This record gives sequence, C-alpha cells and structure tokens, in this order.
Amino acid sequence: MSMQVNITPNGRMSLPAGIRKRLGLEAGGAVLIEETADGVILRTVSQAVARAQAIAKKYSDHPDASVDAFIASRRTEGGE
Repeated sequence: MSMQVNITPNGRMSLPAGIRKRLGLEAGGAVLIEETADGVILRTVSQAVARAQAIAKKYSDHPDASVDAFIASRRTEGGE
C-alpha cells in the first residue's frame, strides 16, 4: 500500500492513524529509518529486531559465527 504523507518545512511528518494502529504506535513510539537505493523504509523497533534475528539465524550454524571466533580472527589478522 502506498500513500502520500506531507513533510513540513521543519522536517516533520505524520503517519496516518490506521498505520500507527496496525503497527502498535497509537500512543507514540520509535521507528527506524533505513535509506536504500530504492527509497526509504520505516520499521518499528520490534520489526527491526525480528529482521536482525532472522539474519543472525542464517549464520547460527556456521562455526565461525560466534563472537569468540570473530575476536580470534581479528586478533590473528592484527598480528596478535
């Protein structure tokens, strides 16, 4: 669904009430803005967390995906 939202001269914009309600933002809240080559994407914090978890899950079975493996590889690359 696409809809037009106007931006005021000071940079403010309002999300339509129906969208805020569907996203659980009726009482206000935070959204994250991602700039892409195709435009701008707005996500709620919970949507962004879920997306990050889905990306991380792709790498969870990889033995070099742990924090310890990352630190070890950085130390090796840095000559420590």
